[in-house]
Amino acid sequence: MTPDKNHCIPEQFVFGQEKSCPVVVNFKGEPVTSDAGLYLIAELDRKLAITSRLAGCFKDYREKNRTDYSVASLITQRIYALIMGYEDINDHDKLRHDLMFKLAVGKATGLSGEAVKLAGKSTLNRIEHCPEDVCSRANSRYHRIEHNPEEDRKFFS
Repeated sequence: MTPDKNHCIPEQFVFGQEKSCPVVVNFKGEPVTSDAGLYLIAELDRKLAITSRLAGCFKDYREKNRTDYSVASLITQRIYALIMGYEDINDHDKLRHDLMFKLAVGKATGLSGEAVKLAGKSTLNRIEHCPEDVCSRANSRYHRIEHNPEEDRKFFS
């Protein structure tokens, strides 16, 4: 006699809780993501602090009171997208609304519980496109994030 399938398969699995937003896996057929493995990558990254250490290799000249995204969250978002196969920076205009990416970067909800968007392509472009010939980046309107060669040695050693 075969066991009843309802007793063999649990209704749902509950993983850890990320800033008051529980991660639940169920079989109800609601919106599905193929990027669920990103959560495991993010957990590994949090334990090894890879992206946070890499973010320390950048100088940020932006005004703190006028920025929505830290360099660490920008680096994390971009690296996670690359890991998941989203090579083009244009992909981030859709990924900025993706709940799995928000959970992985740690931005699922804001301080008052409202939904938060991740950085779009224009913001992420400030990390990727910083011409070498720009003088006085601290005073430049667009190129206020640059890599810090002194910190590179610490990261790669």
